[in-house]
Amino acid sequence: MIIDFHAHIFSDDMRARRSNYIERDQWFATLYENPRHKLASAEDVVASMEGAGIDRTVVMGFPWRDGGLCREHNDYLIESVRRFPNKLIGFACVQPLDAGDAKELVRCLDAGLMGLGELGPDGQKFDMGDKWTLDASAQVLQHYDRPLLTHSSEPLGHQYPGKGQTYPWRLLALAQNFPDLKIVLAHWGGGLPFYELMPEVGEALRNVYYDTAASTYLYNFDIFLSVARIVGAERILWGTDFPLLSQAKFLARVRECGLTATELEAVLGGNAARLLRLPALIVE
Repeated sequence: MIIDFHAHIFSDDMRARRSNYIERDQWFATLYENPRHKLASAEDVVASMEGAGIDRTVVMGFPWRDGGLCREHNDYLIESVRRFPNKLIGFACVQPLDAGDAKELVRCLDAGLMGLGELGPDGQKFDMGDKWTLDASAQVLQHYDRPLLTHSSEPLGHQYPGKGQTYPWRLLALAQNFPDLKIVLAHWGGGLPFYELMPEVGEALRNVYYDTAASTYLYNFDIFLSVARIVGAERILWGTDFPLLSQAKFLARVRECGLTATELEAVLGGNAARLLRLPALIVE
C-alpha cells in the first residue's frame, strides 16, 4: 500500500485567477509568481497516482496569511476528498494568528479532513516556537488524535523560493511545547533528525515524524538510509511535494535507495496508515 504524504492542490478559481491570489498573499507570490511553477488540481493528483501506482495521497492547500483564504481553500479540500474518498486524504490549513483558527480546524476535521498542514510560519508570520500561538489548534488535534504538519527549513545550504527560516531549533521548541502532539516535519525537518543523536533531543522528538517532500532538491538519496539508522524507518513518511516532484519518478528512486523491504513497506505507506489510523491499510 503506497501513500504519498505530501501534495498540494488548488481550486479551479485559484488556478484560473492566479494573478489575483499573487496580489493578495506575498508568500504565495514568492512561490508561484513564476508561471512555470504548476498549480495542481485534485484531478491532476488522482491521474498521477493512477500512473504511478499510488493508493492514497495526503493533499493540502496553502498556508495563507489571511484566515479567510485558508477557509476558502479548506472548502475545496473537503469537496475534493468527498469526490475521491478512496484516493485523497485531506489536511486543513488555518492561520494560527486568527482568533477562529480552532473553530475552523474543528469544522474541517468534522467534515472528514484528517490533520492540520502544511503550516507556513514564514508566510503566516507567526513563531513556531510560541506555545500560545499554536495552543488552541494543538488542543483540537490532540482531542481528535490527528497530526500537525509544518514546513521546515535547513539553516545551511542553498537558497530557494519558499525556503524560509523555520529552522530546527524552532521545530524542537514546537515538540517541547506539545510533547503529546503528533507532529510531521516536512522536508526532513530541516536536518533536525541528525540532532536526534543527542539523547535529550531524541527524547523530545519521540512523537515527531519526518516527511521526504522535495528531497531531490535538498539532499542526495543517502539521507533515507542515514535518517533510518538514526531515528528508525518507522518515523519516515514518504512524500513528494507533488506537483513539484513527479510521484512516479520519486517512487522509483526511493525503491532503489538501499532500504530493506520491511523498511520500504513502512516508509512508503505503513507508517502513514498507522499515524492516520487507517485500519484497512495498517500493516502489523
